[in-house]
Amino acid sequence: MMMRFLLPALLVAVLASCSSGSDTRYEYPTMRPGATQTSIFGQEDPGLLGPGGLSILGGDDEDKAGGGSGIGVNAFLWRASLDTVSFMPVASADPFGGVIITDWYSPPENQAERYKINLYILDRTLRADGVRASIFRQRRANTGQWVDVPVDPGMGSDLENTILTRARQLRVASAQR
Repeated sequence: MMMRFLLPALLVAVLASCSSGSDTRYEYPTMRPGATQTSIFGQEDPGLLGPGGLSILGGDDEDKAGGGSGIGVNAFLWRASLDTVSFMPVASADPFGGVIITDWYSPPENQAERYKINLYILDRTLRADGVRASIFRQRRANTGQWVDVPVDPGMGSDLENTILTRARQLRVASAQR
């Protein structure tokens, strides 16, 4: 019976002796030893998506220069590319990666021939080498099958120049507003 009272008293005594009255506080390191910055990323914590975050609808000075608009490529080149190939059905458009892929298109005057275009916007700035075009052409053979035929080498650069001209027009129009 005495054991029944002795065991809880012993347990209380042991626990009481463990807390020596000092207030022990544990502090976990927030940076490496010897580091002097207030953040592991630099002076200012940029957040998950970088210093500016993700801007879908724009509103920043960079947007006025054509580099933003919440897309990963130059906004003027992107818009000019879409405007230029607007007569063709677009199969895929990725504004973050800067890729526009059209579906096959047959001109009304020649239904036995069709074209497909892949456009790549390569930069966030409006530059002459900021867009690349790949053009594919096919002709319908006598058997009814589509057969690849060579494309005039100047056709791709003509398309790129048309896109660049339209992008410059869009930039001038936005600066005049």
